[in-house]
Amino acid sequence: MTATDNGSGTARTEVDEPKVLREVHGRSGHLRLNRPKALNSLDLDMVTEVVEGLRAWRDDDSVDHIVVSSGHPKAFCAGGDVRAVRQAVLDGVPEQGEKFFRDEYEMNAMIAEFAQSKPYIAIIDGIAMGGGLGVSMHGSHRIVTERANASMPEMAIGFVPDVGITYFSQHVNTQLGGPSPAIARFAGLTGYRLTAADMLWAGWTTHAVSSAQLDEFVAALDRDGIDSALAEYALDVDSAEARELLGEPQLAEWSDCIEACFGADSWLEIERALNEAAEAGSCASSTVETFRDLLAPANPESLVAAAELYAANAGPGVTLQEALNREMKLGAYMRQHPNFAEGVRAVLVDKDRDATFKPASVQEVDVEGIRQHLS
Repeated sequence: MTATDNGSGTARTEVDEPKVLREVHGRSGHLRLNRPKALNSLDLDMVTEVVEGLRAWRDDDSVDHIVVSSGHPKAFCAGGDVRAVRQAVLDGVPEQGEKFFRDEYEMNAMIAEFAQSKPYIAIIDGIAMGGGLGVSMHGSHRIVTERANASMPEMAIGFVPDVGITYFSQHVNTQLGGPSPAIARFAGLTGYRLTAADMLWAGWTTHAVSSAQLDEFVAALDRDGIDSALAEYALDVDSAEARELLGEPQLAEWSDCIEACFGADSWLEIERALNEAAEAGSCASSTVETFRDLLAPANPESLVAAAELYAANAGPGVTLQEALNREMKLGAYMRQHPNFAEGVRAVLVDKDRDATFKPASVQEVDVEGIRQHLS
């Protein structure tokens, strides 16, 4: 591991630093993700640290709220450490990976529960992928800067969207006037990278703050609390200033086509809708081609499984815990298949992005086997 200088003339390594910095400043309990060489990808130690922070501050009257952030200039959190999970599978100890996912999902549920009693404020300034959404989206306040972007890239690694996103993204209100399962499924199935403007439009985040004022915003949180800090620093997202800073949401432009194509409950229906939209001209041909390009790296089995998972977690009576349970059960099933190890290899290990998935077509996927793990 590369050594760095700590300013005293002695060398130290990243391993000497806590992976999550846990501190109290004024009224805030701070959890700062601190694994920069891995873009703050979550491992079991980090999950444990977050959980311990939640437990320590839940009933501490001196802490008004939790602030989760990153010290990395480009990344909030690049997801869970699936490279380590893959290696555990290859080493014949898959139970190590299963423990990580089990503990991670328990953390996701605990964040949502904590946010019912105290503000849980996630500050997303940079990349948020996969597990990075799990550590932020279930909070009460989800703050983005113009540098934020978010994605669920699981299709290309032979997996499925998880960390409760198949619940959250289908039940949160969008700028369409209510929840949109189609927008949620589009994001999960394509791995589309949402900009800060997209995240606000889709309801994934609650507020935006300029990165130039982020330090002042955090200082105000520590000193004055969440309401006062937001009143002073949150952008009016409808203002010209905010639009210039954040840009326009691409999802808004695509929304009619997404609603027409991604609202179905199975992958075969979604694929049929895409074909019909292209033939009928109800969507611009360039838009459909963009969607197909986004879908191209996906594992066929993952497309089928994810569509079934989203459908199972879409109902109004579904709870976050039920959704997490389904994600855990189906995820374990997917990790048993060689496609998971192959997808992680192609995207994160060898990085050749040339995975060979089997079966190679969605028509050959065992749909009933998938559904058995959702019941």
